[in-house]
Amino acid sequence: METIVLPHLPDHHLQVCLFVKVHNAQFLRQQLLDGNVDFEYAFLDAAVLFSRQHVLAACFRAINDMLQDRLKSNNVHSEIVFSLSPNNNISESFRRFGVSETTTEILAIKVGNDQMQVEEHLRRHVEGQVVPFTNETLTGIRNEARIQKAYRVEISSDQADAFIIGSMALKGS
Repeated sequence: METIVLPHLPDHHLQVCLFVKVHNAQFLRQQLLDGNVDFEYAFLDAAVLFSRQHVLAACFRAINDMLQDRLKSNNVHSEIVFSLSPNNNISESFRRFGVSETTTEILAIKVGNDQMQVEEHLRRHVEGQVVPFTNETLTGIRNEARIQKAYRVEISSDQADAFIIGSMALKGS
């Protein structure tokens, strides 16, 4: 588990944990659908995450939208999932970037300061192996075809990360 502090949002820490070989994605998804507040996390399908910057850009936008009272979804965690999308279709964002019943690699994000409590809760309820949240790990996990379909970008391009983040930033402008 890692605590990340975004430079422009020092009061809103991110607790981030990347899991592989997850066996209970269906349970986690059901907790979200049921609105269980104990599972108020951004559970992302790590196969469609290009880089750490990609994820952190979505987190920044979601937290900033929360602070400016501009959330388009239920809470800051669902807004992180929505912020990954290059378009304004919330349900499509959850289909493409959120956890599904068959997801086996999950990035869990919690906006808040209590790392010990978050880590304990995740380790108790996510049946998977924790791995470092690095660009190298994401490269081994990602599904390039799904990323290319979502963003219409050539993954092998040197500017793919900038293009992906730019398409997220321009959404709704």
